[in-house]
Amino acid sequence: MRPWWLRILAFAKPYWPSLAAVGGLMLAASAAQVLKPWPMKVLVDYVFPRRPLPDEIAWLEILPGGDSAVGLCAWLAGSTLVIFAATWAIQTLQAYIQSGVAARISYALGANLFEHLQRLSLRFHSRQPAGDLVRRVTRDSRCAQNLVSNVAMPALTSVSVVIMMFVIMWQMDWALSVASLAVLFPLVVANRLFYGTMMTKTYEQQEMEGAMMSQAERVLTALPVVQSFRRERYEDGRFREATEKTLKAYFRALAAQLKFRLTVSTATTIGRAAIMILGGYRVLQGELTIGGLLVFLAYLGSLYEPLETLTHMTASVASAEASARRVLDVLDDQDHVPLAAIAPEPPKGRWHGMVRFERVNFAYEPGRLILCEVDFAAKPGEVVAIVGHTGAGKSTLMSLLLRLFDPCSGRITLDGVDLRDISLSEVRAQIGILLQEPFLLPVSIAENIAYGRPDASREEILAAAAAARADEFIRRLPDGYDTIVGERGMTLSGGQKQRIAIARALLKNAPVIILDEPTSALDARTEWQVINEVRPLLAERTVFVIAHRLSTIRHADRVVVMQAGRIVQEGHHSELVAKEGVYREMYREHSVQFRRVATS
Repeated sequence: MRPWWLRILAFAKPYWPSLAAVGGLMLAASAAQVLKPWPMKVLVDYVFPRRPLPDEIAWLEILPGGDSAVGLCAWLAGSTLVIFAATWAIQTLQAYIQSGVAARISYALGANLFEHLQRLSLRFHSRQPAGDLVRRVTRDSRCAQNLVSNVAMPALTSVSVVIMMFVIMWQMDWALSVASLAVLFPLVVANRLFYGTMMTKTYEQQEMEGAMMSQAERVLTALPVVQSFRRERYEDGRFREATEKTLKAYFRALAAQLKFRLTVSTATTIGRAAIMILGGYRVLQGELTIGGLLVFLAYLGSLYEPLETLTHMTASVASAEASARRVLDVLDDQDHVPLAAIAPEPPKGRWHGMVRFERVNFAYEPGRLILCEVDFAAKPGEVVAIVGHTGAGKSTLMSLLLRLFDPCSGRITLDGVDLRDISLSEVRAQIGILLQEPFLLPVSIAENIAYGRPDASREEILAAAAAARADEFIRRLPDGYDTIVGERGMTLSGGQKQRIAIARALLKNAPVIILDEPTSALDARTEWQVINEVRPLLAERTVFVIAHRLSTIRHADRVVVMQAGRIVQEGHHSELVAKEGVYREMYREHSVQFRRVATS
């Protein structure tokens, strides 16, 4: 497998032209850095002692006023300003382009990670806290930006500056140049000693931050429960405890980085002091001019600065690797439903909705079957109720139909075609679903109803809402169908949310409909009205109903009774009630509970 940094930098491929421009600007900035000390050298070695200028810069004397010391001082001071302005302009343009490219690469990585997360199975998401995944998408994906802005580009700049500075220093005094490289040994040793610790501590800090975000997400999404049980103080204490752990992890990572930086700075400071002593000795011996020493020391600073940058980059690399590990852990996870190689054409030009389960077995974990030898069919125009006690496998059965998972053995077909041979998008386009807990987005009611069919007309949205008995209450809202729903539908009652969800399922106009406790939040009268309105709209569709309320089940054409993952009974409600079995027992329990509620 390729190194982590190559995998992250692969996202920079579409932006190579901009990165090349950044590289060119870096070289220009490096060249400007080389010119900075020279005006001072000319002043110290030639202008102030009133010595003749060397041939390579004798052209300065032909400038206006260049034949006098004052004029030369003015021109050299002006050149310093020009070099500064040019360097500033180049570095500003470089920073602007570089930051933009780095941000684009980071967002591209985050988008890729988000897309991959949506493809991963519910089995994966059941193992991972949502808050931690959000942090990986929004924060850890910035490792690409860190790698480009704080590592790759600065490294190229620093290397080019080091090479140019060392070549010039070698020409000035090779002995001092060789001595100046003595700091490389302690820098390499410090890098090897501290890198692993910095990466580990940073990774631990990011894991703690992910856990802290997950805890905040869990509490905020369950706020009605937290408030109703008066657990605010308890949850506040837990969150503060998580923040304390995160803070300690942050300080451990910071301490490792500071120790590393102190070691590097100490090594380069000792190197500068040593060169000052050696250079001063050479000046006293007449082997080097004072201006030459000043320029050499200026170049030494320009040499050590990029060397320190390259070494300090270790902390940035450690941080980027820690984040990249968290990103690549998700990207490398292949726990998703396999995609069909070729999507077949629907029989007779369109999908009709004939569904068949053929000896289906399924387990979330090896050796623990949730569904066992499930075998039955449902045809268009038929309403099939799936009933059973909690844990019987009803919802799992419908999850397989949606291809949220694939069977361990056996197969499920749509119009005779194995679902695994149909593209995921095509399978799910043919199935409308209404969940027991309707999920609404914080957008307008019209957009929520049209979520499964964004291209639906206003008239179609209104018709679906009317069929779901939602039109009347929607029109009473402040902005009618344009009313913005609160987060997770918090501004609506349970019954209102469910009726909007019913309208959404109807509007999708899919040949197969799954209704998971479709009327659980409705009173008996509204339930009866909704069923009467909806029934004609489902006439040509295959409808699966997961329900416990007998008022809902009675309207089914067929009832499939499940127990411990197996089908134990099948038939019409009246048939199953008339004979001994699981369904009759459920009917009796329901009748007893209903009478208790009615008399209480």
